[in-house]
Amino acid sequence: MTKDSTSVARDAVLGLWQALSRRDWDAVKTFLSADCIYVDMPVGPTLAARGPDDVVKRLKVGLEPLAGYQNHDGLLVADGSDVMYEHSETWTFTTGEQGVLRFVTVHRVVDGKVSVWKDYWDMASLTGFAPAAWLDDLATADTSWVFDATGLI
Repeated sequence: MTKDSTSVARDAVLGLWQALSRRDWDAVKTFLSADCIYVDMPVGPTLAARGPDDVVKRLKVGLEPLAGYQNHDGLLVADGSDVMYEHSETWTFTTGEQGVLRFVTVHRVVDGKVSVWKDYWDMASLTGFAPAAWLDDLATADTSWVFDATGLI
């Protein structure tokens, strides 16, 4: 891959994360390919989302109810269309609980759009600071976005 394609991929990923940190859902969609696959790896590919609308629905399940959300930049390594991003997020709940969730995210960028987005994080870390009510709410969340990406990622 050329250095130019690496720059395009890096810029797409950073733009995506800046939009997500603002929770600007419309802007997030502009960085995703029409068939983008998003997977929270701790729960696996059977609970993936596909396409900008469903990826945003999936993201909203966890992030929209928060009183505050902030992404903290970290190490970003890009090689052609593949980008790995080590970062963290501060989650603040409406009930006052707050915690930092550490991530490594793997992206594939095709034609300037994220086509694969895999988040690796520690479920025990999240459940250690999330209020029980938030976890209970997940059980009744919108799941219209669920896509089985087994064999695709």
